[in-house]
Amino acid sequence: MSLSIEILIENCIRELRDGTLTEGNLLEVLTKYKNKLCRRQDLLYLQSQSTSVMSPVHGMSLVENGKVYDGSDNSEDWPYKTVLDAINEGWRIIKFPEMALLMDQDRTYGLGREFILERWSE
Repeated sequence: MSLSIEILIENCIRELRDGTLTEGNLLEVLTKYKNKLCRRQDLLYLQSQSTSVMSPVHGMSLVENGKVYDGSDNSEDWPYKTVLDAINEGWRIIKFPEMALLMDQDRTYGLGREFILERWSE
C-alpha cells in the first residue's frame, strides 16, 4: 500500500523528534512528491439515454495518456454500460448533462445527456 505524502511527512517529523530520521526517509518523501507532479488527467465522455447515472450508455469517447479513443462500434466492447459503472471504477463526474438542452427539441445545439468524468493516473 502506498502511503500519502502527508503521512510520510508526519512519519519524518516523528522520526526527527525520535532522532531516527534518515536521508532515505526524506528521499522517499521527495520521490513521492515528484511522482505526484507527473500525474495526468484522463477524461471519459459518456452519452447516456437519459440524465440518470443508471441509464444505459449509447456513446463514449476516452482521453487517456494524451490520446483520444472513440468507443468501439460494438457497444458490448465498451468498458462501461452505465455512468454508475464508471463511477464504481474510480471515475469522478466533473460535468453533468446540460438539462437546458433537453427543454426544446427543435433548438438543441449539443448533447443533452452527456456526462464528463475524470481520473488521475501516474
